[in-house]
Amino acid sequence: MMLLVEYINVITQGKLSNLRTTKLKQYIVAVILGVLPGCLGGFASAAMYAHGALSLGAIVATMIATSGDEAFVMFALFPAVALALNICLALIGLAAGYFTDVLFKRHGLAKQCCDGLVVHAEIPFSHYTPGNIVSLWKNLSLSRASLISLLGIALLLIATGFFHEEEGFIKIALPIIITIAILIVAIVPEHFLQEHLWEHVIKKHLLRIFLWTLGALLVIHVVVDVLHLDELIHNAQWIVLIVAALVGIIPESGPHLLFVMMFAKGVVPFSVLITSSIVQDGHAMLPLLAQSRKDFLLIKFINLIVGLIVGSIIMLAGY
Repeated sequence: MMLLVEYINVITQGKLSNLRTTKLKQYIVAVILGVLPGCLGGFASAAMYAHGALSLGAIVATMIATSGDEAFVMFALFPAVALALNICLALIGLAAGYFTDVLFKRHGLAKQCCDGLVVHAEIPFSHYTPGNIVSLWKNLSLSRASLISLLGIALLLIATGFFHEEEGFIKIALPIIITIAILIVAIVPEHFLQEHLWEHVIKKHLLRIFLWTLGALLVIHVVVDVLHLDELIHNAQWIVLIVAALVGIIPESGPHLLFVMMFAKGVVPFSVLITSSIVQDGHAMLPLLAQSRKDFLLIKFINLIVGLIVGSIIMLAGY
């Protein structure tokens, strides 16, 4: 899925992140960027905001809508709920973005400038002809051959029933995604494999997601299966909701996974998950933290308040 998001961004040459438009369209674009799994949409919005292309409300909308790298895990664990969550986050982001600009009319656009999302222009994808692709295969690189072999083995193992998933959705979606990934790896320039797939997806995301997921699973195992604290947590839902909101302030992908896993195990309700999802934004805010601590704190404060309000309402409703 990360490969697909990266590929879509590159073949469009980042045009989505270069839009300068009306407030309403800003909010819509900001939310679309936010709901994209991973950090790319958040970084694009951060770059647009830093260049004065987005309002304060629009960047708030993005950061509420985004779940960072945790979105990949949620779509793997509970795809139907993850889809519903993203729709809720998008709607909340639109409303919060509008009211933020109404309440902070005098804030204006950001004066600082930072580079968030880089699109390399080594070989335009629109000029990549069948002849170029044939040339790639005549001079097949080790990286391309290795990737296609690994993806092919994974597809074969799934097709032969080696893996037994509980979710029927996963059985259908996973082979499709892997097949598309094989096609992408087969036709993209060598530059894409090195700079975007290896340098970005694998080196910057893969290990971190694996370690955070493993850590979260170990914590849940100890809490539920060893210490049997799930009933205690269930009886202290309001405290957990507040903790989830505070943890969401951390500008890093990973801590939110703890609440994702707790929800997947049925330890915490949906209200805790959506509170954490609203406040946290992966590491998409790190460029703004480096450029303007004032703006960083203001956006985080707004998201914290929105997260606590929405989460409290949903918890009072019994979810």
